[in-house]
Amino acid sequence: MNSDIDIIVSEVGPRDGLQSIKTVMPTGEKIRWIESLAHAGLREIEVGSFVPPKLLPQMADTAEVVRAARNIARLTVVALAPNHKGAELAIASGAHSITMPVSASRAHSASNLRRTPEEAVEDVRKVRQLCDNASRDKRPRLEVGIATAFGCSMEGPVSEEWVMQLAVKLAEAGADSIGLSDSVGFANPTQVKRMFGNLRHEIGAKAGAAHFHNTRGLGLANVVSALDAGVTTFDSSQGGLGGCPFAPGATGNIITEDLVFMLESMGLRTGVNLERLIDARAVLRGALPNESLYGNVPDSGLPKGFVYARQS
Repeated sequence: MNSDIDIIVSEVGPRDGLQSIKTVMPTGEKIRWIESLAHAGLREIEVGSFVPPKLLPQMADTAEVVRAARNIARLTVVALAPNHKGAELAIASGAHSITMPVSASRAHSASNLRRTPEEAVEDVRKVRQLCDNASRDKRPRLEVGIATAFGCSMEGPVSEEWVMQLAVKLAEAGADSIGLSDSVGFANPTQVKRMFGNLRHEIGAKAGAAHFHNTRGLGLANVVSALDAGVTTFDSSQGGLGGCPFAPGATGNIITEDLVFMLESMGLRTGVNLERLIDARAVLRGALPNESLYGNVPDSGLPKGFVYARQS
């Protein structure tokens, strides 16, 4: 955690936000968007994923985007890699951090990764070795997000005990941090507080980020519960873009603009300038004019007398 902020807002729009959009955003516009987000003060951005271009053409330029993003000062460049091959490409391009998805739901794991959760854990173990063997200047942090941790649109409820067992296996496999992802918007605040509390009990300091979708309108309420459980990193997407193309009914992520406003209003420093963040939406509108962008704060504006947490 940087000493001048309390909460890391990890922007996932360039990856999670774009992955389900068929219109391919030009590489130059992706880079300009990422630069605008960083200019607004975001310290961590998931810029793309190393998946086969035939599966997600939107992500075909991820290596180029990673290389460009590395030139942005004070920015942690994150890339998703679903397997060993993807991790090799992420390391070669210079990603500061690799995030690997491991699904608690067997149906979602088969659809998203084409392997069982146990096989996905072994992939993490192999990628850990790959990272350790990389040269010091290219050795990334290895993060895992447990997808469908709160429920699955294909399987329904997911055993919380199994999620914790999976987290322990991933910690033993060498993940630096393990977070919980509400991939399809099933989570509720009571469940969130309980599960993140249990996660910290099971794996200690390796307990990682919260990733919420706002499918049923509980996204920000779940953030507050996760804060109560000690979570300090939250994924979000500008304009609420996003959704898993391999999970029926998965709609957008929580909205970065609304998340930052809520945190700052609560006295929690994010380091993000909301005016600049809202201005960054112009890049999206220009590159993807047919996509809907959401956000209560961009629509309503900042309230009179609003004060950032660092100024209060």
